[in-house]
Amino acid sequence: MTIPNHLEKVKVDLKANVYFDGKVVSHTIWIDANIKKTVGVIYPGTYSFNTDAPERMDIVAGNCRVKLAGENAAKDFSAGTFFDVPGKSSFEIAVEKGLCEYLCSFG
Repeated sequence: MTIPNHLEKVKVDLKANVYFDGKVVSHTIWIDANIKKTVGVIYPGTYSFNTDAPERMDIVAGNCRVKLAGENAAKDFSAGTFFDVPGKSSFEIAVEKGLCEYLCSFG
């Protein structure tokens, strides 16, 4: 699956999801009223997230370093790549410079 440049026929929740004092911000989008995704931006820093459902994080622009729960080493991801996070898990994401833009798909 390639990362799309845009999404068709979506509804957008106007209230932003704001984490870490505004250093990670996303908006929830709905496709066909029941497929949830988020699209967002991460500013420089290191952030930890817990997951309920499995997530696929597509990196749209920029770079990040990700360490999944249970893994010994972090891995680098850049625009055009993705990583999967299991449900009921966690991950640490770090952005060294610039912005990292992403599309998160659930389930």
